[in-house]
Amino acid sequence: MADLKHLKTEFLEYLEIEKGRSVKTVENYDRYLSRYLAFSKITSPAKITEQSVREFRLHLNRQEGVSGTMKHKTQNYYMISLRAFLKFLRKRGLESLNPERIELAKVGARDLDLITAEELNRLMRAPEGSSLVSLRDKAIMELFFSTGLRVSELCALNRDLDLSRDEFSVRGKGEKVRVVFLSPAAKQAIKEYEQKRGDVEDALFVQLSRNGSGGRLTPRSVERIIKQYAIKAGITRKVTPHVIRHSFATDLLENGADLRSVQALLGHANIATTQVYTHITDKHLREVHKKFHGHRRK
Repeated sequence: MADLKHLKTEFLEYLEIEKGRSVKTVENYDRYLSRYLAFSKITSPAKITEQSVREFRLHLNRQEGVSGTMKHKTQNYYMISLRAFLKFLRKRGLESLNPERIELAKVGARDLDLITAEELNRLMRAPEGSSLVSLRDKAIMELFFSTGLRVSELCALNRDLDLSRDEFSVRGKGEKVRVVFLSPAAKQAIKEYEQKRGDVEDALFVQLSRNGSGGRLTPRSVERIIKQYAIKAGITRKVTPHVIRHSFATDLLENGADLRSVQALLGHANIATTQVYTHITDKHLREVHKKFHGHRRK
């Protein structure tokens, strides 16, 4: 029988090829599984037991992190990868622990990093002037708010966007393709930025210096750009590209969009991921209660 290290390699190849997972996801699964195998010293599938998993969970729970012990959400990533590996072993007809025996730790509701509509307006106005850098950064901001793109998706865009149309396709997480839409402000900002560029690079957003353009912008560079404009706009809380993505979603919901549509626009594979925004759609419940409740009582 093949040992677990060999089976783990086969599993990671299966994730990449058959399941079409990104290289980053495969690397994460590799790291989580390798840590379990190194801790448990187990070499065959039959020796993966509830006891060994429980001991590993205790080990993870006692790990000191930047903010105390390891968060339950992080611990769950290890369990999710182990569960997926066990499902793979079962598919191969190998005797091992039933993946359904692994339960995930309960995690609290996720807090959203949100900025107010007024702060968002200040942020969007922060890139001033007609320099190439300002035009690029304004185009980045407008595109983020118009489309709700992830920072990695924005950085991967090329200059072949058809600005005569109000939409374009983007390849997101898990290689899933979705359609996003351009607002008039985003189209105008991209147009002005493109007209000022003098380079021949394919990337839509490039590094800019006194010596000209220096290759495609990286997600880290975009995060720094957003942070600088947030400081300039006098916003004290942390602002990232993901915060603008949240603003995109909350803007839609507050104006009456339904959760399923927002799920599709954000490219969430699971509606549960989008449900983090339900507290926004629930704001009207107070008004509903006040308007319709208890009027027949004297």
